[in-house]
Amino acid sequence: MLTVETRVVAPPDVLIRELDGEAVLLNLVSESYFGLDEVGARMWQVLTTSESIETAHAQLLAEYEVEPERLRQDLLALVAQLADHGLVELHRD
Repeated sequence: MLTVETRVVAPPDVLIRELDGEAVLLNLVSESYFGLDEVGARMWQVLTTSESIETAHAQLLAEYEVEPERLRQDLLALVAQLADHGLVELHRD
């Protein structure tokens, strides 16, 4: 189950390419890919370098003017989509 305590990890078989703030993620095994706009790319960066989704949430709240619950929902939805495409691994430490 996905919770805010979950840690999001970029698998070694996923490549990310950034261009003009946007990003494309590619799973080399399944060949599935996913495009991210500027905000989505920033979410990816913070999610994959944070101890948990909650830690990423706190950092992004400091960067963007957004309602906390809206950001939490957006982060959880993005992580779920990326996990469905095999573009992130979820760790529950």
